[in-house]
Amino acid sequence: MGRGFGIAASVAPEVAATVAQEAERLGYTSFWSNDTGGFDGLATLAAAAGATTTLKLGVGVIGVDRRPGNSIADDVARLGLPLERLWLGVGSGGSRSLAIVRQAVDDLHQRGITTAFIAALGPNMNRLAGEVAEGVLFNWLTPEFAERSRGWVLEAAERVGRPHPIISAYVRCALLPQADAQLDRQAALYSSFPSYADHFTRMGVSARNTCVHGPDAATLQAGIARHEAVLDETVVRAITADESAESILELLHACAP
Repeated sequence: MGRGFGIAASVAPEVAATVAQEAERLGYTSFWSNDTGGFDGLATLAAAAGATTTLKLGVGVIGVDRRPGNSIADDVARLGLPLERLWLGVGSGGSRSLAIVRQAVDDLHQRGITTAFIAALGPNMNRLAGEVAEGVLFNWLTPEFAERSRGWVLEAAERVGRPHPIISAYVRCALLPQADAQLDRQAALYSSFPSYADHFTRMGVSARNTCVHGPDAATLQAGIARHEAVLDETVVRAITADESAESILELLHACAP
């Protein structure tokens, strides 16, 4: 069982490097960048790679409806990312297409990227992750639904005779009151996406109620522990008031393993 830390790709490269270096010192096992429109998660990982030596480097995730697998592999090579540490996450983006995700994973494998993660919300994408990927990345979900989703992934892997993929999730964490407004903004944003709206309806909870939040480290640690009971890699996805090193490091320390 490991604990990772994730930031948005919009965080400045020098801040990403500082946070990644401190995450490695504190004993986190992976460092993730959330690929978003207008910002490149792989570029953020390149900054983190130069400041660390042991952390796994995850991007979660690149939508292959806009950036196919071979294009992603070209960027990995151009940036010189260390393949032995790379956990490369892909998702269907706005397409919800299983076929394009399957093709992207196949392309990445053929290009020497050996650890591919698939972002999965519903049962069909979870089963695909079990069939073809080395890991799955859940997002915005409760520990109870993570356990249910884990079952879909592992059953599919067993059915086709593959090793169990790494079961991971972004667990959004926020210190309150400083990050309260940002937490509300992020919850509203994701709730506006049809695939996530369906996801929250399926779970019967609001977006905010999938997050771990509270006034101190003890509250956050207790919430994270509930997720760790069913995950192999629990990624603390940072929700902070701003993207300064000070704000992110405060949360990094509060959530440290």
